[in-house]
Amino acid sequence: MSNPVRAWHTSSYTGGNDPNCVEVAEGAMTAVRDTQNRELGHLEFSSAEWASLVDTLKSHS
Repeated sequence: MSNPVRAWHTSSYTGGNDPNCVEVAEGAMTAVRDTQNRELGHLEFSSAEWASLVDTLKSHS
């Protein structure tokens, strides 16, 4: 099975050139990785898991 090419983008919550940020790639699974440590891999979340995480973070901000 081949690895899909991901369209990574910096989090919209990152301001300017802040090196302390994450990158996200949406698709069938949402992937998240550390911008400074891309070589360490990424985490993947299903649509339901990602929505739950975002909702939880919004409710605690």
